[in-house]
Amino acid sequence: MKFTPCTGQCTEDGSHCLGCGRSHEEIAATRKMVKDQVEFAQQQQYENPEEFIKFIAQKVYFTLQNS
Repeated sequence: MKFTPCTGQCTEDGSHCLGCGRSHEEIAATRKMVKDQVEFAQQQQYENPEEFIKFIAQKVYFTLQNS
């Protein structure tokens, strides 16, 4: 399956968004992951949250490539 980001044309009817094609379950899980990372960064009071996000993205990508 190929990931499709939000297009800003969100729909809530049915099981999938007509804008991006992702399931509403996937969208909800993604929102939760993002919310959790934001809360973690806020709790740590990072002065450079962009570096934290870059680090997380790199670690996820590296792990995916090596699993």
